Amino acid sequence: MPLHWTVDSKEKLVIATAEGAVTRAEIEKYLTMMNGAGASSYRKLFDCSRGDTAMTAEDMLAIGVQIRARHANVGTLGPLAIVVPPAKSERVSRVLGILAAADRPMRIFSDAETARRWIGSLPK
Repeated sequence: MPLHWTVDSKEKLVIATAEGAVTRAEIEKYLTMMNGAGASSYRKLFDCSRGDTAMTAEDMLAIGVQIRARHANVGTLGPLAIVVPPAKSERVSRVLGILAAADRPMRIFSDAETARRWIGSLPK
């Protein structure tokens, strides 16, 4: 499975790492896990630096719609750091725009270490 995640309830931190081609089903499974774990308010690091996708524009839009609906149904959203190499940012720009619309700290990074430092500097 190209998408791996760890939920640390003590640190209130979720780290997801994409390696290889990530599918719509894997993203949907991740979103379902986030709801089930009650981790919406946790700090989140989503590292796509080694990931890719063959998802269609329609798949990306459907994921964006699901994310938007989830934002409307939860209380406080935790900070989000996303690592996306510049060459891949256009492909996920719609979803990034939807994520950016949420009321929470969010930054997009081109390298994982800078993202880790930023998300680690924020309160739990």
